[in-house]
Amino acid sequence: MRAVRHPRPERRQQFSGLESVKGGGLVQRRRVRKQPSNAFCRNLMRQQVPRVDASVTDPEDREQQADITRLLLYHLNAPVAEYCRLRGVLPAPGAVRIAVRAGDDENGMNFLYEIPHDTVTPYDIPGLLRTVLTGPQIYSSGDVSEVLGMTLVRLRPEEISPDPEPVQGQALTVVRALSGPGDDENPFLIGFLMHGEGLLRLYVQRPDRPGIIGADIRLTETPPTALIASLPSLVREEQYQRPSQDDPHCDLLVDLTNW
Repeated sequence: MRAVRHPRPERRQQFSGLESVKGGGLVQRRRVRKQPSNAFCRNLMRQQVPRVDASVTDPEDREQQADITRLLLYHLNAPVAEYCRLRGVLPAPGAVRIAVRAGDDENGMNFLYEIPHDTVTPYDIPGLLRTVLTGPQIYSSGDVSEVLGMTLVRLRPEEISPDPEPVQGQALTVVRALSGPGDDENPFLIGFLMHGEGLLRLYVQRPDRPGIIGADIRLTETPPTALIASLPSLVREEQYQRPSQDDPHCDLLVDLTNW
């Protein structure tokens, strides 16, 4: 078994012939010894890293791989977890591999997390990563290796409780779903505002009438796919409508917080 913790940009200590990086995340303690030559390391890596067929032939795997790539684009600018940045999304047979840089440039480490496609949905992956990146984890030695200079960790999602999605991520999921490619000359979603306790106001316009509608929905950990799909028709129903007295950015308000 191997315990791993992701380093924060803090101090490095040496004691009793061991070296460790202190901080939150995944740490490996190892004995300090003379570094082997570069040639020796290259030969050793050729022996230890098996080559795999990197092709993704299953159509469902290709589709999920593309969904995960689009979903994680947000984390190129926002940390996956504290001191942890997304570096890439790689394809693998029957799995996706997420590259993460943990720690600062000087003391940071590069990790590659492998997640099987048939165990989780794309929306579960950010929560799984937050869980494994914010605390020490114990892995079987058979689940840890090295690829492209990164520590490869094969995750078992059925044994991991995903960390809840923050409200910013929940809002992003809704806004992204409503702002996909469509009629650019007559877009449906034209603005949004996070307000109240877990509320999101979506500023939309109907193609059949002038004016802007402010639709209030409640953010949830699970993407409200049914609400998102029904929104264009729900904003037409008078039972949800009321005058917009306090918000000058819309002509009508629609309350879908209890839908």
